Amino acid sequence: MNKKVSNKRISAARSASALGRLTAEFDQELVADEFAPLSAESRRRWAGVRRKRGRPQKGGGVRVISVSVEKTLLARSDALAHRMGVTRAGLIERGLKAVLAAQGEG
Repeated sequence: MNKKVSNKRISAARSASALGRLTAEFDQELVADEFAPLSAESRRRWAGVRRKRGRPQKGGGVRVISVSVEKTLLARSDALAHRMGVTRAGLIERGLKAVLAAQGEG
């Protein structure tokens, strides 16, 4: 295939024949027979590109749960988390770890 043609070169073409030479690669049909299976390296790179980024995994991963908390307790814990510079989930994680450690489970 020809070298990729920039828009500047196309707009600089003064004649129809020059424009035809610059855009000739686009006149060809896209034939699937020209493609080959991906090599092992290409498959690895493609898997890395397709992978969803998301959050980094902590420990064994995370699980989203739904918990009911009394409104004033939630407001107080949110205020504390803000003062500590952590998220609500981070504060809850710290609290669970502290309770488990106090019970000899952590």
